[in-house]
Amino acid sequence: MSEVEFFFDKPWSDGLPVVVPTEEHIGKMLAGTSRDPEEVIGSVPPAHEEASVRAIAAHAVMAGCRPEYLPVVLAGIEAMLDERFGLNGLQGSMNSSAPLLIVNGPYAAEIGLYGGRGCFGPGFRANATIGRAIRLMLLNLGGGIPGIVSMSTFGQPSKYTFCIAENVADSPWEPFSVSRGFTAGENVVTAVACENPQLVVDNYARNPEQLFFSVADTMSHLGCWNQWVRSDLVLAFSPQQAAICADLSREDVRRRLCGLAGRRLGDLKRTGQYREEWMKELPFPVDLDDDDFFVPLIKDPADLHIIVAGGAPGPHCAVMHGWNGGSWAVSKSYTV
Repeated sequence: MSEVEFFFDKPWSDGLPVVVPTEEHIGKMLAGTSRDPEEVIGSVPPAHEEASVRAIAAHAVMAGCRPEYLPVVLAGIEAMLDERFGLNGLQGSMNSSAPLLIVNGPYAAEIGLYGGRGCFGPGFRANATIGRAIRLMLLNLGGGIPGIVSMSTFGQPSKYTFCIAENVADSPWEPFSVSRGFTAGENVVTAVACENPQLVVDNYARNPEQLFFSVADTMSHLGCWNQWVRSDLVLAFSPQQAAICADLSREDVRRRLCGLAGRRLGDLKRTGQYREEWMKELPFPVDLDDDDFFVPLIKDPADLHIIVAGGAPGPHCAVMHGWNGGSWAVSKSYTV
């Protein structure tokens, strides 16, 4: 039996071949960080196996990472182990949300993390293998095995890997990490639990109001969790669409979209998902007797995370709806 087949016969793989984590390979991977190999970053729920630096390095080997990727992998798993991220619930959810890593800072460019054309893949080793290392740890250290712990009805392609850099070079705004409270020169990883990118195509929008109307409509479909509870949402503007908004600040864009995205209470009541108690728990009052009452999709503007990604030309935005209110975006700065 080959080594690759041996791993396939164990629940240690994501369904794709892995690099065998020999001591020699792990040793080379550990050269990518100055952290103590025995340092424990935390335990990965729900199995709660320890994520030591050595164990994380072993999974980085399995995923095909280069040693210089290890600092980003470490920061990514550290962000997800923050209790605010709610990894335990995400691991067992019937939903298809997966942890998206958004990476900012000079180190991302140094190691080839990509945020330009086709950034969600395939074809970019750093993006693919860093995200895959995270997933392998969720499987092996956290026990998030499909059908045993993970009850995701469909899964989604981004459960294999979901990691990009922001395309800061083509953005009219400060880096996303700055909007999260960090400085422009810091290396930062932000983890957000969200669904696959859903495209908004608008070839002919020539001003922000036209574009925002299309984006807000896509954000506001009745089948997303954001419509019912407070949850994160990631919105990626392509450089072409971001340029349409160049005279506005990121905060201006967020404010306008928060005002447009949402549904009438009467529309919500027509669905089987409607729960009056959920409306009462929202962070603003809802007139339950007024079917024309506008219920905003984004319950708190801070939950709308706007980035620039992808290439130009390209008249697209990507909406990534959030999970069911049990997870919040977490950002971690890291050193190399």
